[in-house]
Amino acid sequence: MELSAIMKDKLNAGDNVVALHEGVLLQGWSPKAHRLLALVERNLSFGLFVFTTSRNPPQAFTDLTINFVVPIDSDFKCDIDSLSAESNSDIYINLSARNFKLFMGMDSGHETNHFFNELSRSMDLYLKNQQTLDFQWLKKYNINDIDLELGLMMNINGDNTSNNIITANMAVAENDISFPTGTQTLSSRESVIQRQMILSEEQYTNAQNFRIYIGTWNVNGQPTLSSLNDWLTCDSEPPDIYAIGFQELDLSKEAFLFNDSPREEEWLQAVTKSLNSKGNYKKVSLVRLVGMMLIVFVKNKHMDHVKNVATDTVGTGIMGKLGNKGGVAVRMDFHNTSLCFVNTHLAAHVEEYERRNQDYQNICSRMVFSNFIPPKTVKDHNQVYWFGDLNYRITEMDAISVKDLVRKNNFKNVLEADQLKQQHRAGNVFKGYKEGSINFLPTYKYDPGTNDWDSSEKNRAPAWCDRILWRGNSIKQLAYRSHPNLLISDHKPVSALFESEVRVVDLTKYRKIHEHIMKKLDKAENEYLPQVMVDNTEIIFHNVKFMEPQLKELTVANTGQVPVQFEFIKKLDDSTYCKEWLRIEPFMSFIDPGEKCDITLEVLIDKKSAYKMISGQDKLYDILVLHLDGGKDIFITVTGNYERSCFGCSLETLCYLKVPIKNIPFGKLMELENNKSNMTSDPYPVPKEVWYLVDHLYRHGLKQEHLFEHSGLRSEFVQIRNWLDNGTPDALPGSVHSVAEALLILLDSTSEPIIPYNLHATCLSAVSYYSQCKQIISQLPERSKNVFLYLCAFLQELLNHVNDNKLDVKTIASVFGEIFIRDPPRSRSDKSGHTRTSMSRKKTNFVYHFLVNDQSDLIINTSF
Repeated sequence: MELSAIMKDKLNAGDNVVALHEGVLLQGWSPKAHRLLALVERNLSFGLFVFTTSRNPPQAFTDLTINFVVPIDSDFKCDIDSLSAESNSDIYINLSARNFKLFMGMDSGHETNHFFNELSRSMDLYLKNQQTLDFQWLKKYNINDIDLELGLMMNINGDNTSNNIITANMAVAENDISFPTGTQTLSSRESVIQRQMILSEEQYTNAQNFRIYIGTWNVNGQPTLSSLNDWLTCDSEPPDIYAIGFQELDLSKEAFLFNDSPREEEWLQAVTKSLNSKGNYKKVSLVRLVGMMLIVFVKNKHMDHVKNVATDTVGTGIMGKLGNKGGVAVRMDFHNTSLCFVNTHLAAHVEEYERRNQDYQNICSRMVFSNFIPPKTVKDHNQVYWFGDLNYRITEMDAISVKDLVRKNNFKNVLEADQLKQQHRAGNVFKGYKEGSINFLPTYKYDPGTNDWDSSEKNRAPAWCDRILWRGNSIKQLAYRSHPNLLISDHKPVSALFESEVRVVDLTKYRKIHEHIMKKLDKAENEYLPQVMVDNTEIIFHNVKFMEPQLKELTVANTGQVPVQFEFIKKLDDSTYCKEWLRIEPFMSFIDPGEKCDITLEVLIDKKSAYKMISGQDKLYDILVLHLDGGKDIFITVTGNYERSCFGCSLETLCYLKVPIKNIPFGKLMELENNKSNMTSDPYPVPKEVWYLVDHLYRHGLKQEHLFEHSGLRSEFVQIRNWLDNGTPDALPGSVHSVAEALLILLDSTSEPIIPYNLHATCLSAVSYYSQCKQIISQLPERSKNVFLYLCAFLQELLNHVNDNKLDVKTIASVFGEIFIRDPPRSRSDKSGHTRTSMSRKKTNFVYHFLVNDQSDLIINTSF
């Protein structure tokens, strides 16, 4: 009797079997047990049935026992992976729903593909028809024969009733079925196997050399050339991979403020046409942030071996928001080697090497490929290629001397004064990176259209601003050169050619090693349980300060006989495994027997958490749950004390503080923040801290170029914060750029923005009418209105000096639009890129009215 006919006898009338497939349980490190999966449909709603069979194959419906019934609804997910990206065998499936999780293995083939195609189709149908679907028919099935083995592995805690499983009341945004990308969360067993395979990589892979071409060019906002062959096809042999980076692709305000640019497509087409004609290439990825763009191409014949492509961008402009400086990156797995390409544009000006160092550190810490579990950073790759306009200059040598030495091809003496070489030797940047010998002319600065050095009034000294560095083993640089025949920019393009060793899988060896590891693991699992020791379960952070991270280390040692997978997990009713002010690296990992793992815990109170500390909504206290797969949970307590700061206080509270905040008891601050204090003294019209910062900028920064565009130094921010919090007769420290950024951070760290959240929709709908905008401002709370008008008056004065400071009213309106009408927490991730751009334009237009129009009628009625 055919299985489909047997299944029909087992099911109720009207319930139709759409697809059947058999698999083996893999979770829990238990002996493999067979289960039968059936996708069943009734009136366009679907359920997944899990059966055990008393005979294989079953001969009658009495041989089938229903263990679980799961509706295909919003809670249902299906992740598919395979042991090897190079192999089509051994498919692994992770099925999950409410109170249900199942990890199974299946053989690849037509039947498996058919089953999951039908499963995917059922999920698509749910998305289209979810409002009308009824899953009550699933309740008619009695699930009396509980699969103890499966139930224990799923940790269902005895709650198996169908009433708790059947649900279809939540909307989902997209089909949740996904095929192998390397980003799925695998079971502990599979993760251990992958770990052991990585450690055994040399036994089943062969080293092959591939050519990688890296190019970088700051094009100074110029339109593209008809041909880039002099740059991109200067080698006779076509490379296997191209990674092409641009800076200052578009210098327009539209690109700077809203990241919109037609130049992206223009330069993409120019690059595509100029790739080596001896090779056929396909674009792997393109990523752009304002004027920084990175394009990666790979030969068509290699595309089947390119997987897990991801991108990220980091802006290092003021407050880490503006993307005029920063970096863009593309990462991918090529065969069995992970590659990361990072294109950056660091801070300008000769004297700003510390800000360039800071930009580099920010990009390293903030460049995260979050679609991996755990997330990957730049350092988590076998090979990294870092390039761009790094902007390091020549110091301790005047322009005339530099030009004279360069003219004599005496590069060695000039490079001794190269800031990047100096900072690299000092260990301040690019630790572990290499750079080839520089035997070409400085790449900056030229008169555009010529090969003549800068003849402007500034007469800048030539410098090698445009660089290419790399990190990783078995990488040989074949060429490092500039391309002086391309004249449109004040920079020359640079390129480097590498012969890079990539690990290529030998499938026969792979299967043999994998089988050996499986047998070894089976034996170990049957004999041992995971055991670890933690060196400290009470972590204490002393005197934590605003925007000043503190680090502690925790060591977990594997004292058992089997590999251990650990993970910090969420506590009951918590949305994350730790508080927002705490970062744990790594939050999940493996430890082999006899080995240990050092875990870094970083506490950082920033603008998102400071106001909660001041108001008493939160405190430096958390309990972490360190979960050992197959073992016990370990509880770790994190505590500390936070030093109060004006950063994070409300405008209302700050206006009542007549003395430095360090002299105010924490209890009094909490009362002020929660409106429970009976203050008898009159408040200041605006906070003294705002006045100090604005007054300093008024006295020293009106003619400073690019104020509120360039970021300050972190070390100077700390000095400014201490000055404001402690009070001192000394002059306010720091550069005007650091003071300007401190002002923005102060305004951005309050619990409510200057224009309260409940008025944002009204503001954005009124941007076309100045009279309506004024009406909104007139109705603000008194302290908020005072600060808004005070700042607008200062900004109008700042814009009276545009000939000196080179500022633009739209840029200032954009920067302060994001401050005055700050997005609610976590709201930006809920909006599409188009929606965010539209809202940014409206915020800019709202503030623009108050920078170009007279505010005297509003100020007359304001208590300054």
